[in-house]
Amino acid sequence: MFRRFATVARTSTLAAALALGVTALPASAATATAPATAPAQPASPARTTADHGPAHAVTEHLRGKARTAMKTGTATEPRVGVKRRAGDWAFGTAVLATAPGSPELPQGWLFVAHREDGAWKVALEGEPGFTGLASDAEPVLKTAERRALATTGAAGSTSPGATGATEGGMTAQLAGGDYRTGMALPFTVGQTWYMTSGPHGWSGSGTPWSSLDFAGGDQVVRAARGGTAYTMCKGWVRVVHDRGYATDYYHLVSNINVDGAAVAAGAYLGYTGNDVTCGGSSTGRHVHFALRQNGAYVGIAGHDFGRWRPENGGSAYAGSALHGSRRVAAGGQLYNYGALGFNQGIIDTNGSGTTLNKRSGPGTGYAVVGSVADGVGVTVSCSRNGTTHTGRFGSTALWNRLSDGTWVSDAYMWTGVNGPVNGYC
Repeated sequence: MFRRFATVARTSTLAAALALGVTALPASAATATAPATAPAQPASPARTTADHGPAHAVTEHLRGKARTAMKTGTATEPRVGVKRRAGDWAFGTAVLATAPGSPELPQGWLFVAHREDGAWKVALEGEPGFTGLASDAEPVLKTAERRALATTGAAGSTSPGATGATEGGMTAQLAGGDYRTGMALPFTVGQTWYMTSGPHGWSGSGTPWSSLDFAGGDQVVRAARGGTAYTMCKGWVRVVHDRGYATDYYHLVSNINVDGAAVAAGAYLGYTGNDVTCGGSSTGRHVHFALRQNGAYVGIAGHDFGRWRPENGGSAYAGSALHGSRRVAAGGQLYNYGALGFNQGIIDTNGSGTTLNKRSGPGTGYAVVGSVADGVGVTVSCSRNGTTHTGRFGSTALWNRLSDGTWVSDAYMWTGVNGPVNGYC
């Protein structure tokens, strides 16, 4: 069973240098705010009317994006990094930087651009047209990249079964009832770090509450799951995973500088820090860790990281994380147990005891043949309906057959899925 849905180490202003490793822009862009009449996000890739090059086309697209991307009218500076170009194709990073000390963090996307009839068509992650262009961009994207980017979909659309819903007073993008990530926490497995802030927005209290803050241990930030890594800006790394997910890591120091490099789970990304080269603020060294799906930030609560599931609190930066029945509030310490497998679950006795009975069949009419402790990870072979029980997230008749042949009620197990994780017996 599962359900989703919450200080930041707050940030000191660093007067960091701007635009490292990206295409130089006209000086007028440095202080420009989004015009009140900025065009809405297009329903298809934006198209320029003249060929001034892909950097110019993406910059103009970002200026049109600024109004919808920034929620408080924060001044932005488009920074375009054309990482690869081959003939009529280009690929890279597109960032709306904010000033160091700004209340809003930068916004950033990968882009694909294609020139047709002398004009460049541009699409950013999450926009209609991005997956199509990414699928066709063989001259500038490796096979693995095309495969990963083509599955990200567009924000608000089709990860299989994706829907929109309101939870805890906020609108969230849902993954069709499946919140399995296969991710660890963003530091070394076996270490214990502070969750200095519970679920909050990428830029603060705004929704969706996509982000957590971590500090402690050896301060080495690592990839929560394997994927393809991109340096969005100095101090900011994005890793694109499978199943439409991506994770962002901000405020890093000594971070890797990569353009589509394959990284394994646990790969070094950088150290915790306070870097705000691309904008925003930070106090106390930490990593700002955020979850994206289908090209947009999504609520992080209810997903699994290192066998913990964050839960929202009454306000941004509050909240907690659950490992079985053990709850740790924001500011507390989390041990990184490593990733939970897609056919695994965590025993959650819902505070009713320290162990759960294992049965010889799918119901309480079957003999007790052992027990399993709260918080233990178990592997599910298959599932079947039996007697109904009520756990943390409601009532269910589903029982799970474990890899040792015993059975436990799904009411006392978190899997990230409402239903079987490995088929019916």
